[in-house]
Amino acid sequence: MRAILSASLIACVMAVICGCSKPSGSGPSDSATAPAAAAVGNPKRFVFITNGDDPFWDACNAGLVEGGKRSGLAAKGLRAVMEKGNGTAQGQIEKLRQLASQADVAAVAISVIQAENAAIVEEMKNLATKGVKVITVDGDVNRGMFRDARPYYIGTDNIVGGRLLGAAAKAILAARGKASGGYVQFAGFTDNDNSRARMNGFKEAIGDAFKEADRMSDEMDLARARDNVRTALVNHPDLVALVGIWAYNAPAIAEVVEERKARDRITTVTFDAQAVAIERMAAGQIDAMVVQNPFEMGIQTVRLLLAMHDGDEATIKEMFPRFGEPDGDIYTTGLRLIVPDTDPLVKPADIQGSDHEYMPLSTFRSWLATYGLSSS
Repeated sequence: MRAILSASLIACVMAVICGCSKPSGSGPSDSATAPAAAAVGNPKRFVFITNGDDPFWDACNAGLVEGGKRSGLAAKGLRAVMEKGNGTAQGQIEKLRQLASQADVAAVAISVIQAENAAIVEEMKNLATKGVKVITVDGDVNRGMFRDARPYYIGTDNIVGGRLLGAAAKAILAARGKASGGYVQFAGFTDNDNSRARMNGFKEAIGDAFKEADRMSDEMDLARARDNVRTALVNHPDLVALVGIWAYNAPAIAEVVEERKARDRITTVTFDAQAVAIERMAAGQIDAMVVQNPFEMGIQTVRLLLAMHDGDEATIKEMFPRFGEPDGDIYTTGLRLIVPDTDPLVKPADIQGSDHEYMPLSTFRSWLATYGLSSS
C-alpha cells in the first residue's frame, strides 16, 4: 500500500513539473518572464526625502506623480514616493538609515536640511555603497566640503534667486522713495545651503546702502517664525524691508506687519508661494515673490533617477551637458518673479537677465490651476 501511495505521489509531482514546462520554441522562457512579473508585483522605490512638512512639497509630490506617468514607471516595476521629514537633521539621518535596510529602495533624492551636517553626508554615502542612487534636490550639501556625496543636484540656483529678490526689493524701495535703511532676513535654518545662498544673493543685489540688520532662524517652528518678525520690528525700528526666505516666512511676515500696522513703512518680499501667501499678495500685503518650481523639480527628479537606474547615459548627458566643468553637476528648474496685478512697484525693466519669468499674480494662479496646484 505504501509503495502504491509513494508511486502515486511521485507521479503527481512529475505531472505538475511537466505541466509547468513549455516545449522548446513555444514562447518566452520562464527566465525571461518571471523577473518582470516579480518586479511589477513588488515595485522598487525611488524615495524623495523632504526637509520638513510644507505645502511646497505637495507641489513637488505632484511633479513626482506626473514624472512617474511620463516615464512609465509602473510598467517598469518602479514607483516614486515622497517621505516628509520632521524638520530636523536627526530625522533625516534616521530616515536614511532606515532606507539603507530596505531592499526595495532603488534610489533616493533628498533635500538636505543642513548643508554641513557630516552625519547626513555619511548616510548618503552609505546608501551609495549599497548600490542605491543618491541625488540632492532643492537643498544641496555644502559643495565645497561634501560635493562627492552626490553626483547631481536638481533645483534652484539659489544665489541667482536671491539676487533676483534683492533687485526687486531695491526697485520697490526706490519707487517708495527709500534710498537706504535696514532689513532682516528670515529662514528656517541660516546654515542651510539654499538659505545661505539666497540671503547672500539678496544682500549682494540690494546693495550696500541698505544694511542687513539680522538673519533670524526659526527651526521650522511657525510660532517662532512670527515671533521673530515681532522681535525684528522692536529691535530695529529703522527697518524698511522684511525678507522671507522659506515658504512659510511669507505669511508670517505679512500677518505680523498687519498686526503691528507697519505696512506703510515696510516693504515685504519673499520666496515661494504658499496658498495663504498668494492671498496675502492679492490683499496688497506682499510686494514681490520669487517663486521656484517644485512641480518641475519632481518631474526632473524622476527623469534623472530613472536614467541613473537604467544606465541611460544619453538622458543624463542631456540634463548635464557641462558635467565635469564648474557647477556642471547642477540642473536648474527656473524662477518666476510674481508681482501684484495692480500697480506693481517693480517693472520688467527693473530686473535684468533671462533666468526668470516676470509674471502677474493672476497669470501665476492660472498656471497653478492647470496642474491642480494651490501653491508653489
